[in-house]
Amino acid sequence: MHSVTYKLTEFFLIFIILPVSFALNYPFIIKAFLAVIGFAYVIYILLKVEGNKFRIAPNLQWKLFWKHVFFKLLIIAFLTVGYMLLTAKSDLFHVLYRKPDLWVLFLFAYAMFSVYPQELIYRTLYFQRYACLFKSKSLFIFVNAIVFSLAHLFYRNSLVILMTFLGGILFALTYYKTKSTLLVSIEHAIYGCWLFTVGMGQMLGFPD
Repeated sequence: MHSVTYKLTEFFLIFIILPVSFALNYPFIIKAFLAVIGFAYVIYILLKVEGNKFRIAPNLQWKLFWKHVFFKLLIIAFLTVGYMLLTAKSDLFHVLYRKPDLWVLFLFAYAMFSVYPQELIYRTLYFQRYACLFKSKSLFIFVNAIVFSLAHLFYRNSLVILMTFLGGILFALTYYKTKSTLLVSIEHAIYGCWLFTVGMGQMLGFPD
């Protein structure tokens, strides 16, 4: 399981074949089965092969982390509010105004059941398992953003692909600097919840 050939095959199956297949038309139950099996395999690799303990690392730089996240969120907020004003003004903050109970429920469910599993796969597994396959840090992060955007290919929306590619770069850089699944999951959740709040959740399959 530690050979280059095995890791390359594993990488290709997890990050290319499986997500691309989800964009094809075949029964949802089969897709769900493949997703569950794939995630179970990822957890096995992280626990039994890579030796992760899933503990919160001490001495996390919380102050610096929040400073960076807040700055990036301001930029994201400016761009997304502008986009909504230009393309769908009536949907701006509509879930927050009309269905605040759904908004609160979604924020929790999204962070726990979507963001954290994604970060285990696309940051924790990716960085711990495949760093040895790349000699260039820039290429390593670029490929991470590419495969993260491929995971959203089933939305069949070019704007989603672009946003998740850019998000992939941000999350990869955060994980590269902090080595913390917790911190990158918090950052991911904040940006995703903002998109839902501002009114762009529908294109990402969020409840409306």
